[in-house]
Amino acid sequence: MTPPIQSPLRRQVAELLVVRASGHASDDQRRYPKWELSNAELKRLLAEGVGGVILLGGTCTDIRHRCKRLRQWAKAPLLLCADVEEGVGQRFEGGTWLVPPMALGRLYQADQRRAINLAERYGRCTGHQARRCGLNWVLAPVCDVNNNPANPVINVRAWGEDTATVSALACAFQQGLAAEGVLGCAKHFPGHGNTGMDSHLQLPVLNDNLRQLVELELVPFQAVMKAGIDSIMTAHLLMRNLDASCPATLSPAVLQDLLRRQLNFEGLVVTDALVMRAITQSYSAGEAAVMAFAAGADLILMPENADDAIEALCEALQSGQIPMQRLHAAQERRREALQKVDTSTAKLALKDSTSIDKSLERDEDRALARELVTASLKIHHPGPVTPTESGINLLRVDGVLPCSVLAATAPALVLPSEAGFQSLLCHPLGISPWQDDPDQPLALERLGIGPIMLQLFLRGNPFRGDQDRHEPWVATVKQLQQQKRLAALVVYGSPYIWDELIEVLNIGIPAAYSPGQMPEAQGQVLTCLLQPAQVQSSAQTPLFQDFTD
Repeated sequence: MTPPIQSPLRRQVAELLVVRASGHASDDQRRYPKWELSNAELKRLLAEGVGGVILLGGTCTDIRHRCKRLRQWAKAPLLLCADVEEGVGQRFEGGTWLVPPMALGRLYQADQRRAINLAERYGRCTGHQARRCGLNWVLAPVCDVNNNPANPVINVRAWGEDTATVSALACAFQQGLAAEGVLGCAKHFPGHGNTGMDSHLQLPVLNDNLRQLVELELVPFQAVMKAGIDSIMTAHLLMRNLDASCPATLSPAVLQDLLRRQLNFEGLVVTDALVMRAITQSYSAGEAAVMAFAAGADLILMPENADDAIEALCEALQSGQIPMQRLHAAQERRREALQKVDTSTAKLALKDSTSIDKSLERDEDRALARELVTASLKIHHPGPVTPTESGINLLRVDGVLPCSVLAATAPALVLPSEAGFQSLLCHPLGISPWQDDPDQPLALERLGIGPIMLQLFLRGNPFRGDQDRHEPWVATVKQLQQQKRLAALVVYGSPYIWDELIEVLNIGIPAAYSPGQMPEAQGQVLTCLLQPAQVQSSAQTPLFQDFTD
């Protein structure tokens, strides 16, 4: 590899990169070593001027120490961020994990004032805990309007399905963040809500007309701009009516003409992660960085190779391919953002007497998490589910290596077990529970006899594409009802799956829905269905077994 250009220019360019790191201290704790740099690489790049780090994994205590160490390595102000769209506890153990934003979008239809109040408290909780962990930039709110129920990657991450709902709630969330002295980031510009593809895996192509873009997709972004949003993240989408050749992240028509000139946004523009296949399948690390920066992005998030990105940008600036004014403008926006957050943090530090050794979660945070679950819970039929000695608790989850929603003590396992339901996991790495019969899709002989409690953890998740759409859960519910074996149904996550299933559910079968998948949601749902008086100890039953056994 060509030796890096050693000059003030290289350091100035490096300042505009945001690289990925594990929240854990040691290299062997990294969950995604392909993307998360080793400590040696991190230390070198930060010493060379890299100005931002995005973190994932570890506990909140780990993150506190990690952020402190990263700042020591950099010896310069850093942007430290995380994708904590659903509260800090979504990513870091010890923080508060809140229901997905879509939960408040549904509540907004019935009670606008309460939904807006909860969204603002949601932002305050997230901002407070992020700041206490050492982060100064929250990569939220999602401003996409989820107007496509088949969207595999936005889905419940959106604040709603119409512009008014998303605008009101995203602005309330941003106000909460700002009150706690952290930066916010509206994403994914110019709108990822109408896609049927996952940009982590491929490049979505949209043929929306410009009128729809103006009247639908752009409205929440304009609203949060007026509310003072600090940064905007680009989307890896090909918007044919804006630019038929370049994804939005790499398009001057989208970032300069539309975002800067027409919408007059003056804050930071950051790319979505450039390691996503929507970009890497067509562009090298250097090409993507140069095109994004030339198009109008100020910060380059997660380039596939940081050194290649820095070198390519230096060459483009030295050759005149990109004018030096672009570099200076991006640096100035970054400085202004850091100055804003440093000033806010200093002011809040005078009021915040909480010791770093105290629990991150406050009583008000726990109360908010409970209230959000309760407010978004739907009980189709309360039960009670009849206790049994031979029941099956069939859980469908996205993964178990590890599965964030299903620790060994998760209520979704423990409470049914106490009522006599032995747990079986249906997950991507297990033996398939399906058979080749569209009317009887579930291979019941693989499960055993007895009534079945069906718990489905289904929501749009990155990297799964449209896999979940092909699972025959409607036919499965019909099959279990025909066999008189469906004891109860619970859906955690997607409201669209829930809406489909209750259409075919027989009257009287206990059923419930929660947009949240975390233990608090599981506990509230199952308490409603099982009822405490009906929950009995069954210590002789193994807690769970796996289809891979």
